[in-house]
Amino acid sequence: MTDSRLVGAGDLDAGFANLGGTMLSRRQYIADAAALAERLPRAGAMLNLSTDRYRFAVGLGAALLRGHTSLLPPNHVAETVARLRGRFTGVYALVEGAADDHGLPTVRHATAAAPAGAVADIPAIDPGLVAAYVLTSGSTGEPVPHAKPWGLLIRNARAEASRLAAALGRADLAGVTVVATVPPQHMYGFESSVLIALHGGAILAAERPFFPADVAAALARTTAPRVLVTTPFHLRTLLDADIALPPLALAVSATAPLSPQLAARAEQRLGAPLLEIYGCTEAGQVASRQTTAGAEWHTFDGVRLEGDGAAVTVSGGHVPEPTVLADVLEVVDAETFRLLGRSNDLINVAGKRSSIGHLDFHLNSIEGVVDGAFWMPPDSDADALGIVRLVAFVVAPNVARERVIAALRDRVDAAFLPRRIVHVDALPREATGKLTRAKLGELAARHLSRERR
Repeated sequence: MTDSRLVGAGDLDAGFANLGGTMLSRRQYIADAAALAERLPRAGAMLNLSTDRYRFAVGLGAALLRGHTSLLPPNHVAETVARLRGRFTGVYALVEGAADDHGLPTVRHATAAAPAGAVADIPAIDPGLVAAYVLTSGSTGEPVPHAKPWGLLIRNARAEASRLAAALGRADLAGVTVVATVPPQHMYGFESSVLIALHGGAILAAERPFFPADVAAALARTTAPRVLVTTPFHLRTLLDADIALPPLALAVSATAPLSPQLAARAEQRLGAPLLEIYGCTEAGQVASRQTTAGAEWHTFDGVRLEGDGAAVTVSGGHVPEPTVLADVLEVVDAETFRLLGRSNDLINVAGKRSSIGHLDFHLNSIEGVVDGAFWMPPDSDADALGIVRLVAFVVAPNVARERVIAALRDRVDAAFLPRRIVHVDALPREATGKLTRAKLGELAARHLSRERR
């Protein structure tokens, strides 16, 4: 039976979190979570706005102890918060310092640590409690909630911990510190930097470094062995900065597939293996691969695949019910697959099929392109032959349009060569490095409308 306590079994005085070089124990974590729980409303749902990863974990623990659910929306803009208030009863915000203008009842973190001497055991949590609702943006803009019971989140964390430990050649993650560039509110960051400390045995680093120098400094404030949890965008930025980094034992990436070239470059530069995680909001993380070892992904223990192509489901392990994946997969067997692209990412130009992800991969492989993305205009932008031509947005200060086109011509079918190359200062990526279709559409509306004037 799964241990559903607040943290997994083990020494209460073992390290749980690294706060800028200061180690906090599991005992201290339990004390801080219990003290905060006493100050929470009697009922409600928590919008955890903590940017400090330790404080986020304290907020999560306090909510669990109080029997509350944490809300993890895709963003915290006013419109999203208003929708949460309309959907959930008693929504309140947990904040650090001054509250943002979100219009919610507010609880602030304590400014001092709670006394930990009286903590003698680990509190029990109902495994059936919905620990979190992870929300995704629906087609109407209304957040779609996906319930995450505590017991299944624990099984999720342990499955990942087992896979990472195997990649490190270790029996477990005890003493391994995780530094993450992704926010804890995102499903990937939630799983791979918070849950993995609660029930995977790892130590979480409280910071969320973004710039390369900050990543290097955060790593330097921890002790080996170190694991860096990041995204392709953050990883590429870190490698391009070419700054000295403390030794890593492992790098982990998710939110978008890595190119083999970037993965090989990362392993050589970091001196550590790189593992990619595959998952989705509905099922959580379900597979991994070492990109330099081949294109095949391998499911976590107990997770199995059924179907093929655009109709693949996963079930087993921490996925209790068959869950449809939103990607097109080439299923090799029940535990192995190749990722071909997102089902809503496939495009047809002049009778030829490809995927935006495939095209983005080749665009970002061009020397001098710092960042880039393809965009498919609406049907109303079709040319005289009724064909919609792609547009490419690039962050490439020293690469002219002609060079981009020439490089793409060697890589992709002529049908997918962009009609327009739009140079921009930056792409509107989220904190995880993800670039949403909506944000890209807004960028296109701004830039392409200028061309029509």
